[in-house]
Amino acid sequence: MGTTHEMTMKSPIQFSAKSYQGTKSIQARMAETRHAVERDVAFQMSYQRPDGGYIWEGYAPDAFHKQAYSWSLVGHFNEGHRLLDWALANKLGKDGRLEGFNGDIYKHSWFCQSAIRLGRFEIAYPVMKFLKSCQQPCGGLPHFEATKKTVLRSLSTAWSGVTALYLGEIAMAKKCAEWCMNLQAQNTKKGRYYYMTDGEGKLLTEKNGGEYIDIKKEKQCYWEVGFSMLLMCKLYELTREKKYLDSAKKYFEFKLTCAADAYRFWGSGKSALAAAHYYMLTDDVRARDASLTFCDFVVETQQPNGGFLYEDEPDELLIYVDHAACFSVWALESLATMASKLVNA
Repeated sequence: MGTTHEMTMKSPIQFSAKSYQGTKSIQARMAETRHAVERDVAFQMSYQRPDGGYIWEGYAPDAFHKQAYSWSLVGHFNEGHRLLDWALANKLGKDGRLEGFNGDIYKHSWFCQSAIRLGRFEIAYPVMKFLKSCQQPCGGLPHFEATKKTVLRSLSTAWSGVTALYLGEIAMAKKCAEWCMNLQAQNTKKGRYYYMTDGEGKLLTEKNGGEYIDIKKEKQCYWEVGFSMLLMCKLYELTREKKYLDSAKKYFEFKLTCAADAYRFWGSGKSALAAAHYYMLTDDVRARDASLTFCDFVVETQQPNGGFLYEDEPDELLIYVDHAACFSVWALESLATMASKLVNA
């Protein structure tokens, strides 16, 4: 994830309601997005195994974490439950770890939310127990369990924080947010956003293995900012504590300085959902248009079979399926979040 490529220098991306609606109404764009999501869910489900599972020869053993969440969004609960039944019987350990996931916190968080969406708490709670065991005193979580003492990351910390909210683990979510805000405060180099710390919460730069988003390049790890902003928005919705909204604003303003693909890239969906929440909270139409821009991207780049593939990725079924699962969540959740305001837009 997060391969970067040099780009021709462009002005920072700017959004306005007029320039991004074009000739289509918002309602038409919403309808097209929903149709695309229905197609990509059907594409994913065509690969479900007779036993309910989602692993076959040549496919990754740890890439069924998003499917039940995705399918449930368009009413395919039976298929989602069959997948979860299969995972419970074959992949979930008593300690909450999923076999073959190599301690991937990010994917465990996805799978936990999939179970929550379908009310499968016999799955969700053990996985959450595992996630909690990986949170460090500074609040951060690693991408992989094995690095929890040395490398913590926005991707896993913020997404685990969102997951915690769904199970009422408010203290855990707030600790995740504190780590994100401390990371935000340590980011002082203009034009960059570093998204890793050591096990104690100290910023990691390129000098010691840290990675960053560079606003002068396309195809960046935009999810590192998107997940963090989403967590801040959700905590503000819950607590109404200004610090969370202030942090979300900083993330959003930074994202607007990024390259022209900031909301038109396969890694932009997390930011799109965060922007949808921010729009609901602030009425900032830039956030609305940012979120809708990603929805347009999904519609415009969908393959005839319902999957997705881009020039910077290998032509593999895993890629088609994973993007289909991911995009369905970000696009449909974004529309649902903004729906009450968009109906009269």
